[in-house]
Amino acid sequence: MGGWRFGDPNGRRKWFSHAAEFGELPGFQLAYETWGTLNAEASNAVLVLHALTGDSHVAGGVEPGHPTPGWWDSLVGPGKPLDGCFVVAPNVLGGCQGSTGPWQYPGFPGITIRDQVAAELHLADYLGVHRWAAVLGGSMGGMRAVEWAVSAPERVESLLLLATTAAASAEQIALASAQLHAIRADPVEGLGIARRIAHISYRSEQELQARFGRAKQEDGRFEVESYLNHHAAKLSRRFDAASYVTLTEAMNSHDVGHQRGGIKAALHRIRARTIVAGVDSDRLYPLAQQEELVAGISGADALRVIESPYGHDAFLIESEQVGALVTELLPVRSGTR
Repeated sequence: MGGWRFGDPNGRRKWFSHAAEFGELPGFQLAYETWGTLNAEASNAVLVLHALTGDSHVAGGVEPGHPTPGWWDSLVGPGKPLDGCFVVAPNVLGGCQGSTGPWQYPGFPGITIRDQVAAELHLADYLGVHRWAAVLGGSMGGMRAVEWAVSAPERVESLLLLATTAAASAEQIALASAQLHAIRADPVEGLGIARRIAHISYRSEQELQARFGRAKQEDGRFEVESYLNHHAAKLSRRFDAASYVTLTEAMNSHDVGHQRGGIKAALHRIRARTIVAGVDSDRLYPLAQQEELVAGISGADALRVIESPYGHDAFLIESEQVGALVTELLPVRSGTR
């Protein structure tokens, strides 16, 4: 199965190891990457949190150890929105790109978004970051970002929540359930089927229709089928099926209001200046979920809407619109703080 394994090139990865017991784990490690330098006041650190099949490789090209290019390369580097910041991107606990997960040993326990953030709190302490200038995340990364701001409000100065939610909905859980059944029936073939199901929900009906319609290839297959087959094969080469199950179950369990008096009470804890944005064509994380976040977070103003035909994936594709939101959130670079 895909994913990083010991003996593979490290690439840009660094590792943090936590030796003490952590829930049902005897300890854990997180792979992470950084860009820029932490300033003397430790006031320019930005945490970037990836989505379900993302990883720590936010910026940079394909290279040994990194089979895919940086997924938010448009944000990190000279002259880009996060220039001057100390950018930290961990591979999530339970992931398969260097962090502790089910790829490492059988019997890996179930974990939650809250557990993942608790692990990242230890990483922040290790790095000497006691308060993030910003925490940014979309989709599953947005779930972790809102959990960060609720569980450690004093450690998050500003917050960007993209195409995400305060709690997984019944429809999101239902779509994920079909994917999990496919993988459990056959981990190898099932991962590809899961990716096909997921990818349909990541894009919009109008984009698929405009791009493929009913066109067929020479072999008689519909072009849209070939497109889904391509993405299924691509994910199978780089991702681990067991990690996909672990992370999907964590997303299904996501409810920031659980044991906190409900979503409204939990969101009321957030102190960060917040920008919440959704995508007008997103059918997986509809705008109503971002409107709930705006209504519950006192530091958020009006909902920002990314206009795009690309559906949920627009938070990764519409670099100009996302970059403008990051610049608005962090108008002052670290060098002049």
